[in-house]
Amino acid sequence: MAQRPAKDHWTQEAYSSSAPFVPKLATTVLQWLDPQPDDIVLDLGCGDGVLAAKLRETCASATGVDASASMITAAKKTYGSRAGLSWHVQDCRYLDRWINYQKEGYTKVFSNAALHWILRDPSTRKPVLQNVYDILRPGGTFAFEMGGKGNVAEVHAALIAAVAHQGITLEDARELCPWFFPSEALMRQMLENTGFKVQRMELEYRPTKLTADKDGGIEGWVRLMGAQFLEGLDSSSKRDAAVKEVCEVLKTVIGREEDGSMHLGYVRLRVLATKPT
Repeated sequence: MAQRPAKDHWTQEAYSSSAPFVPKLATTVLQWLDPQPDDIVLDLGCGDGVLAAKLRETCASATGVDASASMITAAKKTYGSRAGLSWHVQDCRYLDRWINYQKEGYTKVFSNAALHWILRDPSTRKPVLQNVYDILRPGGTFAFEMGGKGNVAEVHAALIAAVAHQGITLEDARELCPWFFPSEALMRQMLENTGFKVQRMELEYRPTKLTADKDGGIEGWVRLMGAQFLEGLDSSSKRDAAVKEVCEVLKTVIGREEDGSMHLGYVRLRVLATKPT
């Protein structure tokens, strides 16, 4: 199945309902980045700008780039007038096509919960990392957190099965997956092949409680994060049936008897790498 161009299904409202915990759980990778007053930071896949704005509190400037026009609009609306902050719509797979692309223009590059989307296409993985390397000054830092091997495995498997049950082949269902969850060994190899020196790396299993918001929970998460799976189905009735199946299958897998809360098995890959001087 040929991959379709990804639709911009992101909105600040949907993200806040389904996954508000994502920026809140970035404390460790922000500490690894260690922003200083003279740092010029690029936030790769900045979303609605919450973390880039936080970075700006301690560094000279922070620039956010994201492929989602709606999320960049939200960032501009919330933070656009603040000095030292700028926002740009840009597909991060092709950073070198960005009008503001400048080699050695940044002291640090940061990314949280975005690279597993950005690196999905195997053909653009090497160019993405090369562009990050090139945009950093010598001695610069690249700190990021993304989904690691085994991330949200239960919902990943349920989504593949559910869309396949709606009439597409299992192979095509797998191809609809919008994520790339690498192992530590693979990510280290990719970074070192680009020229980075890996300073720290860890894989953390972090079961994460889903929201109880009426537009969130497991259904809201599946409709937002799994949107590209659902777009492979040719009718709204099939998409709704797939979502219903995922929710029913996972009810006792991710639900907790003591309080009825739902927890997904997040596995986070956290990395600190540097560009040699």
